[in-house]
Amino acid sequence: MEEIDLYLRKSKIVREGVEALTFETQEARGREWAHRHEYRVRKVWKDNLSAWTDTKRPDFDKALGALRRKEVPALWCYAVDRFDRKGAGSVIQLLDSGARIIFDYERLDSADPRDRERIISDAERAKASSDLLSHRVRDTKNVQRRKGVWLGAAPYGLRKDKSGKLHHAQDWNTVLRILREVADGITPRRVASGLTGDRKPSPKGGPWNASTVRRIVYNPVYEGWQVVALSRDYTWPVAYRNEAGKRVRVIADDVEPAPADIVAKARRVHAGHQRGALGPRVGKASHLLTDLLRCAGCGSKMPTSGRSYVCNGHAMGKPCPAPASAMRVRIEDYVYREWLAQVSSADVDEGDPLMIAVAERWAALVAPEQTEETQEALSAVKSAEAAVERLANDRAKGLYDGAMGKHFPRLVAEAEETLRQAQERADALNGHRIDLTMFDDANMLEEAWEAADLPTRRDLLRIAIEKITVTQASRRGAAFDGDARCDIEWAKPAED
Repeated sequence: MEEIDLYLRKSKIVREGVEALTFETQEARGREWAHRHEYRVRKVWKDNLSAWTDTKRPDFDKALGALRRKEVPALWCYAVDRFDRKGAGSVIQLLDSGARIIFDYERLDSADPRDRERIISDAERAKASSDLLSHRVRDTKNVQRRKGVWLGAAPYGLRKDKSGKLHHAQDWNTVLRILREVADGITPRRVASGLTGDRKPSPKGGPWNASTVRRIVYNPVYEGWQVVALSRDYTWPVAYRNEAGKRVRVIADDVEPAPADIVAKARRVHAGHQRGALGPRVGKASHLLTDLLRCAGCGSKMPTSGRSYVCNGHAMGKPCPAPASAMRVRIEDYVYREWLAQVSSADVDEGDPLMIAVAERWAALVAPEQTEETQEALSAVKSAEAAVERLANDRAKGLYDGAMGKHFPRLVAEAEETLRQAQERADALNGHRIDLTMFDDANMLEEAWEAADLPTRRDLLRIAIEKITVTQASRRGAAFDGDARCDIEWAKPAED
């Protein structure tokens, strides 16, 4: 008995009552045909996808591949429009190869030469019908989009009313929490872990992941704007622009979107243009050099154990070729003396790079509000510069070749105006002077150290030191030699 494959396809959304489109009905018809013509069904291929020209259908490709390789002599399909909607080109090649295709509904069989013309013409009609439907759907969606109607399922944290406008939903506070935490410098991975730990269901109902957090941060819908995808390869949607080049509000008029300043800061922090208020450090350090020291053998941190700082990797049982350790009192005294000599010898007036870094970090300690305002302004400049560059790159990739292309000059003008305003604000905030007299006098610096408590001493060290790499002692019990064993990386000015 000869074999035959069945190819079944239905769209993702099927109108109720259209029984002919269900997999069950199609398969039953196919098996009935096979039984009547004395064929055995070898394989049933199924695609629950549209047949429009831009859709990839994995089982369709596999079915045709099996037919071309002559793994099976024939392929059955319920109807021509279930097979493909790319026109005559999709069937002519198969017909010329001698492959047998049966279209049950139209009672067409490519094994009959008289059916060849009908198969080709029906394929073209299916394509024309698909193109017309696609055009109508696209036009309808464009009209709705211009009116501020949300077209799909409501985004996470929002709900859609009967008119298609968006309102806050039960999970709106989780959206705000995500934006605030990312703005504070918490990584998307840690945000996701925290939400999962607090048993907050993700948009799909399961645990959170970092990519979902990032999509929420960058989606313009949470700012209240209608969105559109530039292409399937573009990571996030962008704000939709109407014919006048203006963004369209999609959130209901009486609903407040996420605060614009929080959204902007979250994006700057995630992009690396600004530091968040919260760092990754958890807990309160109780020793002078905790988190500054690194083991030269494996790069691990060196927390305290007993009276020494030790390689944490080695202490946790991980392989380290040369685990370092150093007595606390010895290495702390050495680092303090090096810090005192290096900082007091740096020239305040000559623009020594170390002193510039010290000034930046000292300002953040003694005038945090003023410094944060200045840093935020500089971060806004970096973000605006990146936005201008991103537009240019997207244009080069062809992302603005379509309908959005006519708005490209306006988008560039807006991005450049944002950059200009950000630069003006940064210039206005620049120039604040911080008293650095203490760091130019060894005696004053020593007195300040003696009067300082442990947290202040830790801060004083860290305004000048980035990290300290410690090598293993030459032999067990050897006297501590700071010059030989400690490589101090001094602070550098922040990048412009």
